[in-house]
Amino acid sequence: MAEAAPDMFAALRDTSGAPLYLRLKKTIEDAVRNGVLGPGDALPSERDIASKADVSRVTVRKAVQDLVRGGVLIQRHGSGTFVAPRVERVEQSLSRLTSFTEDMARRGMQVRSEWLERGVFPPSPAEMMVLGLSSRELVARIGRLRIANDTPLAIERASLSASVLPEPTAIGSSLYAALEKTGHRPVRAVQRISAANLGDADAALLDVPVGSASLNIERISYLATGKVIEFTRSVYRGDTYDFVAELRIPEPEAAR
Repeated sequence: MAEAAPDMFAALRDTSGAPLYLRLKKTIEDAVRNGVLGPGDALPSERDIASKADVSRVTVRKAVQDLVRGGVLIQRHGSGTFVAPRVERVEQSLSRLTSFTEDMARRGMQVRSEWLERGVFPPSPAEMMVLGLSSRELVARIGRLRIANDTPLAIERASLSASVLPEPTAIGSSLYAALEKTGHRPVRAVQRISAANLGDADAALLDVPVGSASLNIERISYLATGKVIEFTRSVYRGDTYDFVAELRIPEPEAAR
């Protein structure tokens, strides 16, 4: 980057009138997009950038913080600021009910999970309401960090009646595969998607800066009988997932 720095920062001397920190931010973004800076490359120190760009260190800090929040850069305590690894985006259909394991396998991606929680517990009020449980019944919970090609993509927290899943510790790589063996695999689901910013704990699990964008999905899955079988709350990295839904225009009433 040392040789490219003069050319990179020349754009800051334009007369566009845009704030300096936005011009600096765009300069670094363009360098990443055009391959001048590659994944894992270190940025010069705040002092060096300020000197080369002829701006204040406050301006540099503001531009860099914006890029960290946007996932373009990452900061490692005691090491410096680096270009974030390039993450392949995953496109997922909202019209098919598949497991994470099945979905990633179709893409040829290597999948693994890290268990966050696995056991039988008294149900929460939300679990009682959605799963139709009484306060005397128990709920099986499994929480996993889902990882594909060594990149953490999602946090999944599923709840089911303990009568359906009495031994959650026996679950292997796929919950749906285990449910299929007992005749409890869901056939349809209703999902609610919302946007959010990641807090400390989830950001650490997904290896992204605090405040990064996420897509939160609450899914209620049903058996063919109409009985609720699964209540899952998931957090997906906003920089890796595109959710796609097919929409159909209904036929006009007169044509029916």
